[in-house]
Amino acid sequence: MDILATAYTDPTFLTFFFLALAIGMALGFEFVNGFHDTANAVATVIYTHTLKPTPAVIWSGIWNLIGVLTSSGAVAFGIVALLPVELVLNVGSAAGFAMVFSLLVSAIVWNLGTWWLGLPASSSHTLIGSIIGVGLANALIGPSHSITEGVNWAKAMDVGLGLLISPIIGFAAAALLLITLKILVRNPELYKAPEGNKAPPLWIRGILMLTCTGVSFAHGSNDGQKGMGLIVLILVGILPGTYALKMSADHTAVAGIASEAASISQAFEREAGKKITGEQAKQLLAEFIKPNSAPTPDVLAALAGACDDISNRLKTAETFQALPPSQRGDVRTDLYLISKSIGKLDKAGKLNIDPAVKKNQQAMARHADELTNYIPDWVKYAVALALGLGTMIGYKRIVKTVGEKIGKDHLTYAQGASAEAVAMSTIMVADHFGLPISTTHVLSSGIAGTMAANNSGLQMTTVRNILLAWVLTLPICIFLGAVLFASALNAIALLGIR
Repeated sequence: MDILATAYTDPTFLTFFFLALAIGMALGFEFVNGFHDTANAVATVIYTHTLKPTPAVIWSGIWNLIGVLTSSGAVAFGIVALLPVELVLNVGSAAGFAMVFSLLVSAIVWNLGTWWLGLPASSSHTLIGSIIGVGLANALIGPSHSITEGVNWAKAMDVGLGLLISPIIGFAAAALLLITLKILVRNPELYKAPEGNKAPPLWIRGILMLTCTGVSFAHGSNDGQKGMGLIVLILVGILPGTYALKMSADHTAVAGIASEAASISQAFEREAGKKITGEQAKQLLAEFIKPNSAPTPDVLAALAGACDDISNRLKTAETFQALPPSQRGDVRTDLYLISKSIGKLDKAGKLNIDPAVKKNQQAMARHADELTNYIPDWVKYAVALALGLGTMIGYKRIVKTVGEKIGKDHLTYAQGASAEAVAMSTIMVADHFGLPISTTHVLSSGIAGTMAANNSGLQMTTVRNILLAWVLTLPICIFLGAVLFASALNAIALLGIR
């Protein structure tokens, strides 16, 4: 029984039910993300009495929205790159749905648990751990039984490095910034803790508002993308006729990629001495873009065939809307495989040595990404709303931990501003490089760094519990993701669903 068989041509009630369920869970993840990560952005302005909780949360939500809307999408598709290739290509299948549900459920469960305990754990870690767990289970259940093929370990290492280094940067940089401020800015008011419920001087309020705004914007531009990437993947899998390609692309873009595809198809065919087309080409390229696969003449021949297929489909089309809906998913698959294959060949130094041909091949990969890696505006608004609502409803537990329980003394104005300025800068740099990092880790570490630099002392019980949550997040979410995915696949097999 294929529950999604009509999704390409005539979506049924069941199709839309699964679509709504999957998107609802992705937005649920972002809602819970608001408990954790967005709450960090408002902790300092609340605990320095710069803003009351309600306006602080609303202000943060607005700038999260702006951050989400102006985001590049690089982080979103960096997350997608961690997923198993075969499930990304067939996300509309029952196994693809099992993947989406498993990783989202495991991430939401751990986020809710740590939130309930008031521990500022990382939503980035939970999602990435869940993805790795699904990938490992998929590899072990598959015919190869090899964990090396289940996860894009190179990409996972890049992401893991960012998540590991960011709290160290947060701690050290915030401590250094506070020490620098003490040397350069001699005004003693900046280094005082708030008196009662008294608001800080206007100039200090301005600084704290600015840093809160920056962290909120940076959080939206980075963390908000994680849910967006999954929602786009879901939309492409269930409604490829509508979402497989960037339908707003004009004739120039479509004609350009058709021309590039025809040109590099000939180059790859000359180099390989043959051309492989159809499903065989897709299978060869899908295998090649897995982490441990090496280039062969057959890969070049398959690229020649896939590019030729793209050229033939698009050379007479004015826009993507002119393509029959049933073909749009196939075009996206071809573009995805071509772009990832060319990228892998380029990284390995295996592209054509002719500079003009190589430039054309790189342009084809870049334009293919632009036409497939896009995020509809309504998805950005939905994610931003989920983040904002989550912050408004669940911010208190995390805000209390960050504001009261990390240091032994009350947070001063300078400490709050230093920690947030470092968090804002670190997240923006990571966003530029398409790396998902944790707002929670950077800001919590920054607060701890300022407490250490100020000789305020740290509440070691809280610090120990936070570190324990950080250490356990990845292995527990890997385990949860793997168990849920394996269980879902067993259920699918028993029910005979494809």
